[in-house]
Amino acid sequence: MNRNGQLTFSLYTILVPLSFVLLMWVVFWFEIRFNFNFNNFGVQPQTLKGLRGIIFSPFIHSDLSHLWHNTLPILILGTALFYFYRSKAIKIMIFGLLITGLITWLIARPSNHIGASGVIYFLSSFLFFKGIWSKHYRLIALSLVVIFIYGSLIWGTLPNAVAENVSWEGHLSGLLTGIFGALIFKGVSLKKEKFIWEKPDYNEEEDEFMSHFDESGNFVEKTETEDEDLDIEYHYIENKKDS
Repeated sequence: MNRNGQLTFSLYTILVPLSFVLLMWVVFWFEIRFNFNFNNFGVQPQTLKGLRGIIFSPFIHSDLSHLWHNTLPILILGTALFYFYRSKAIKIMIFGLLITGLITWLIARPSNHIGASGVIYFLSSFLFFKGIWSKHYRLIALSLVVIFIYGSLIWGTLPNAVAENVSWEGHLSGLLTGIFGALIFKGVSLKKEKFIWEKPDYNEEEDEFMSHFDESGNFVEKTETEDEDLDIEYHYIENKKDS
């Protein structure tokens, strides 16, 4: 978004989400390459040591399938965040990561909670609710796209709707953090474009579109006689016969 509140695309829009995903893959590669296990760096609820997982857990994944299923949503939703809310996207992202992890640390069952799913739920929740509350048509459209693609994520916040080894607490934490973030982050909505009739210097008599309607609002089809007098010149070439 430029200084005038208009949307613009730049390398920055995709660079941060891509860097986030790249770090996820580098951590996973390091575990495989050097036979290391970072699971103990996940969120361990109600333990002092477990607080480090608030920062580290989104970059740790149990297997390739887990990593892959978190990759595309982070890229898609992260790019949407940095495109539509560029001026505060970094603050929003840090807020989402920290608060999601903290709520997970407070409410989750004893275990190692790892993966970027909580961040995905935060991004989905924030983009949806912020878009609806903004009342801007582009952000509302974004909300509808998010709910269309990721609406089924809501079932992941229910303890009886997911597998036993899936952190529904992390999902729920991300959902709640997204709602909270949409409420507290102000001044990130787009500038609404004004239609011509909304501008202060609008003159209805000069509006070509409105000239097609009478005072009662009925459509009036213009005829040639109703149009302004125009000077019409015909150009032709005389066909000269060979003499």
